Amino acid sequence: MNTSSPSDRDRGTEKLNWVERRREKIRAEIERNRRGEYTVPTWVLAVALVAIVGGWLALIFLVG
Repeated sequence: MNTSSPSDRDRGTEKLNWVERRREKIRAEIERNRRGEYTVPTWVLAVALVAIVGGWLALIFLVG
């Protein structure tokens, strides 16, 4: 009395494979981070640079 078609099983297998690939990518990233290979994303560095330069400019123009 199983009414699932082969396409339903394929979708379930495909989703399971996607979940396993995602988990493996996360595990690999955690291992890299623990080894010290963590890199800060470029956009975070750009925001930090803009904040520092903006702070200095505000300090110069508001105090000076």
